[in-house]
Amino acid sequence: MLGRLPYSEMTDAQYDAVMDLNARSVITACRVAIPWLRKNGGFIVNTTSVAARNGAGNGAGVYGSAKAFVSNVTRGLSKELVADRIRVNAVAPGLIVTPFHERWTSPEQMKVQVATVPMGRAGTAEECVGAYLFLSSDLLSGYITGQVIEVNGGQLMP
Repeated sequence: MLGRLPYSEMTDAQYDAVMDLNARSVITACRVAIPWLRKNGGFIVNTTSVAARNGAGNGAGVYGSAKAFVSNVTRGLSKELVADRIRVNAVAPGLIVTPFHERWTSPEQMKVQVATVPMGRAGTAEECVGAYLFLSSDLLSGYITGQVIEVNGGQLMP
């Protein structure tokens, strides 16, 4: 996220940095990988966020918008690449304990965010791994493409 900043205070440079990190990087990585995947087979698993669907927390709106872009790119690429037998999916973590939150989320903000999670706590990065492994397995998810798997302790139940 690169920090918390309201829309009204964001500069063009800050906007560009958030979008480059969270949106442009996905397009670039996918674009570079596609020729190799067409030749050798494989899959793409992108990372989006619960923020893509709920508008994000205070000061994280542009991050949420960038992640919504990633979710839609995932669906669009899945349609483009299905004929090449390349599956494209994404994982959308919810409130996950990360160094970002340790630096930019106050204890009060964390308490408010945790209150939105039915499981009553933030998740860990390790708890996201299973979704990535599932989507990376032809045996387990060979008929799944264009999907976003939510890993959020019930924070969002679409």
